[in-house]
Amino acid sequence: MLDRIQAFLHTLTSPHAEEFAPDDPRVAFVALCFQVMEADGNVSEKEQQRFRTLLRERYDLTDDRLKVLIETGHQAGSEAVDYYRFTSDLRKHLVAEDDRIELLGILWDIVYADGERSEIEDHVIWRIADLLGVSARDRVLQRQEAAARVPGGE
Repeated sequence: MLDRIQAFLHTLTSPHAEEFAPDDPRVAFVALCFQVMEADGNVSEKEQQRFRTLLRERYDLTDDRLKVLIETGHQAGSEAVDYYRFTSDLRKHLVAEDDRIELLGILWDIVYADGERSEIEDHVIWRIADLLGVSARDRVLQRQEAAARVPGGE
């Protein structure tokens, strides 16, 4: 699973990117992660830990730059009125359908980090999947695979 996440995150950015432009796919990815984590009104310590570990291990950024990325993505997510801006930015960089499907798998992994899934988290990921052009079948398969990776999951 970690290899899959690493490979996916490397597709989002070039190794020499220095700034986090508004349309940087890393910012869009972080913003969507926050949208999912905050959807149920309870961001668990396990979700936060999983999210930070994922970013720390996969992006080649210093701790300070990683902190800036997280803050930039969180602010962008809290200012957004919908998910379109972020999914649009990601679609530009994730041309292959498999990459968009993989993004959903990562979002599901964050949801299941605390071993629970709420109806509102389902809804948020359904909307994101729809905007990314991912089928309901693939969305459900990614959810089931993420749940199977968690002890006591579905």
